[in-house]
Amino acid sequence: MNKTIFVTGATSGFGKAIAILFAQKGFDIIINGRRNERLEALKSELEQQYKVKVIALCFDVRDKQAAEAAISGLKTQVDKIDILVNNAGLAAGLATIDEGDTDNWDRMIDTNIKGLLYVTRQIAPMMREQCSGHIINIGSTAGKLAYRNGNVYCATKFAVDALSQSMRIDLLPYGIKVTSINPGMAETEFSLVRFGGDEDRANKMYEGVNALKAEDIADAVYYCASLPAHVCINDLTLTCLTQANGFYSIKESERITK
Repeated sequence: MNKTIFVTGATSGFGKAIAILFAQKGFDIIINGRRNERLEALKSELEQQYKVKVIALCFDVRDKQAAEAAISGLKTQVDKIDILVNNAGLAAGLATIDEGDTDNWDRMIDTNIKGLLYVTRQIAPMMREQCSGHIINIGSTAGKLAYRNGNVYCATKFAVDALSQSMRIDLLPYGIKVTSINPGMAETEFSLVRFGGDEDRANKMYEGVNALKAEDIADAVYYCASLPAHVCINDLTLTCLTQANGFYSIKESERITK
């Protein structure tokens, strides 16, 4: 029997790369996203190319009732969920706290914190009943060190770090692993979303930098998920070679080489 992984925010970026890699490894996949056309296209791709079972759940993680309804139906479709990857998340805007857009604040808080909680609240009891499972939360270097104009986004990722620590404690008696994976600068749709679709501004974020790719994060997730049963990586932070943390980085041209 194949193992099953549930990935939120699977229509692009990290989530899509994670779904593809785990399908390659023979996992059955549950994918979630808001964009149904992309979700169904990914479902077809994974089924046809890797011959695994794929369930597509189109809902916004910010919608508690939608999350409850969609996930409650899984109990009749799968025997167990082995891995949950809470990947859905975003940054919206980049401004000082006194000039921030409160709609952007709500969007980040509702997605990055409450969305993660709504999905986890539905899946964790299933893992508790089976006395096994692995919850992997996608955090950020922004949850380790705050940076200028990052205020609310950083706060949401600090919350993901705290929640990951707390989940690990709460679920310890049930043999459930909890891992927080904290990527640094990664070239995905992240900046495009943050800057409201401004491609020029988004592209400038990655100029001269060999940033992480979505596949790098997928590899890290798979590594953490494939360790022996008695081993749990609680917290993993990764950056590209030219980034030290969420605040300090250099261009490739500034790197000293022989």
